[in-house]
Amino acid sequence: MESTILSIHKLNKRYGKIHAVKDVSLEIHKGNVYGILGPNGSGKSTTLGIVLNVVNKTSGEYSWFGGTMKTHDALKKVGAIIERPNFYPYMSAKENLELVCKIKGIDYSKVTEKLEIVGLMDRKDSKFKTFSLGMKQRLAIASALLNDPEILILDEPTNGLDPQGIHQIRDIIRLIASQGTTILLASHLLDEVEKVCSHVLVLRFGEILYSGTVDGMTNQGAFFELQAESNSNLITLLKNHPDVDKISETEGKVIVHFNKDMDAGQLNKYIFDKGICLNHLVQKKVSLEQQFLALTK
Repeated sequence: MESTILSIHKLNKRYGKIHAVKDVSLEIHKGNVYGILGPNGSGKSTTLGIVLNVVNKTSGEYSWFGGTMKTHDALKKVGAIIERPNFYPYMSAKENLELVCKIKGIDYSKVTEKLEIVGLMDRKDSKFKTFSLGMKQRLAIASALLNDPEILILDEPTNGLDPQGIHQIRDIIRLIASQGTTILLASHLLDEVEKVCSHVLVLRFGEILYSGTVDGMTNQGAFFELQAESNSNLITLLKNHPDVDKISETEGKVIVHFNKDMDAGQLNKYIFDKGICLNHLVQKKVSLEQQFLALTK
């Protein structure tokens, strides 16, 4: 049984007339990377704020670590970056992290270990004010990792960064995940979620549109592009297939969607056995982007 780190059940948040979070439920299990994906204003930050005890919920429940400890104690096992980090500008990276250790009663040996993870060892003695935005964000991640949290929570971790900075942060997220830390990140960038997350919750106006694995979201849209000597005979044949969902024809190709998983080999054999030879067969996937746009329209 994989251990549950965070359980959210029918969470709601209202600000006056605005229903910012509507009946959101989510289970976070150890060792996965979860993305909460949605356009700005979809309720991502509010949801994170509630479970981190910085925003009051209107209704619903959430519990950390199977409900075995109070939120206050549970949050000591959570690393989170939900707003711009505030470090002391004239202190070095190393000094800033040592200060965090001092406040939280963490051994100073963790400083070097975490600076290495985020690739800032060569700048450990540089003043924080000399850091680029990407370096500041990496230092914030190092800081959130000092207490070896069970879960790291990141709100829009690559916001405002240049392409190189974005790439570095994503590599760091993958590295941290590979070492066994569970990660929950909020993002409006589909590409980010597709590249670093294993699971995704898609929100729009506070409501869940999809919840499941990232692969599952892309698999929902597999279809085939077919062509034969006579496409009309092919279409007639396909209409009798029990699992066909819809058929269309564009630019001399027959596009066929199935309502269950279909293997290209099986399909080819089915058609061949009925006396039609295909001269073209390609299995295609609806990109995550296309699905996301369809969901959030």
